[in-house]
Amino acid sequence: MMPDRETTVVLISAIASGQGKTTVTAALARKLVKQGRSVRVFKTGPDFIDPMMLERACGHPVQSLDLWMVGLEQSQAMLAQAAQQADVILIEGVMGLYDGNPSSADLARAFGVPVLAVVDAGAMAQTVGAVVMGLRDFGPVQLAGVVANRVASPGHAKMIADAMRDIPLLATLPKQQQALPERHLGLVLPDEVVQLDVMLDQLAEQLSLDLDALDALPRLRLASAPTEEIPPLLKGKTIAIARDAAFAFLYPANLECLRSLGAQLVFFSPVNDEVVPDHADALYLPGGYPELHAQALAQAVRWQQSVRDAHAAGKPILAECGGMMVLTEKLVDKQQAEWPMLGLLPGTVVMQTRLAALGAQAWQTPHGNLRGHTFHYSRFETALQPELHTHKHSNGEPGEAIYRTGSLTASYFHSYFPSSPAAAAALFLPVQS
Repeated sequence: MMPDRETTVVLISAIASGQGKTTVTAALARKLVKQGRSVRVFKTGPDFIDPMMLERACGHPVQSLDLWMVGLEQSQAMLAQAAQQADVILIEGVMGLYDGNPSSADLARAFGVPVLAVVDAGAMAQTVGAVVMGLRDFGPVQLAGVVANRVASPGHAKMIADAMRDIPLLATLPKQQQALPERHLGLVLPDEVVQLDVMLDQLAEQLSLDLDALDALPRLRLASAPTEEIPPLLKGKTIAIARDAAFAFLYPANLECLRSLGAQLVFFSPVNDEVVPDHADALYLPGGYPELHAQALAQAVRWQQSVRDAHAAGKPILAECGGMMVLTEKLVDKQQAEWPMLGLLPGTVVMQTRLAALGAQAWQTPHGNLRGHTFHYSRFETALQPELHTHKHSNGEPGEAIYRTGSLTASYFHSYFPSSPAAAAALFLPVQS
């Protein structure tokens, strides 16, 4: 075991969503990388898209940290591992600093991580001081300093700094002519942004950073946590995983978990009409944006038939959210266009403008308790009766429906496999009769 190493670690949070946390985290990560620092970035809570953007900024995969979904010990283990490789660890928070149970503040306190508060200063000046003092004292948390976003001028920055009394202004970022584009589930996918690396370099250049103040922060010694050995329950199995612009919602930890279970992973693109590899023993259709690629998926007849053949052969299939949507009979997009899908699940998926479900949930299986989340803007109209439901973390009430037909398991629920590797493995093994 490698000795514990002291590392600069900060959690980047705000009073709410929309303050610019991801933009600031990406800009800071890219700036530090360009200065020759080794940087690792984490994202608090369940998220797929922001981590992809942050990965482009720092050059390394971005894992999720969460005291409930991931767990205290696994979060500690990932932080300790990152500390062996990084000069600086950045953790982007979720929503506002104190929102959720557990919140970003809970995570910061659990590991003794100081908080860097991002404030949208575009429509205020001295009031930033009141906002950040409230953020510091409400918990309280250890507040390392502030990043003022959308600052209009050096004079504006000085007014903010003077108002914050004993709280340092660590960085400022000016108003952006071109912001990172967003969609209803957050930012758009990185590959959809033209010249993304140019934008990230520009953000890094425009971020005015007090590097001495950052380096003066207390360096944390992150102790390694004991981790349970994962039995090779999927040894000798090959799992085919859909991965392209329509199926991009994959936790890096899920892939690592499957590999730790002994599985070989192969990837294919439904959008490009690539078939499920014949040698695959099981199929994983993760979430994503199938509604944006409905025409291509509807016309991908070779891919569609290969999935039907896998189902007819009794190969285990796990379909999550977007993966479930394409297995229905029909998908109705936001423009009310109707697209025929694979028809393995009776019913129609209809996109809607309002959020249909959001939140952390758990799936109680015979093999263990799988934790995860749901977040979708569509509804599934079906006469098919669910086999069971997940349970909402907030109140224990029934959550998402879990559908089963033959070897197919489908739900809007996104599982975080490391929360129960045995339960995850069972989803890719034939059901024992």
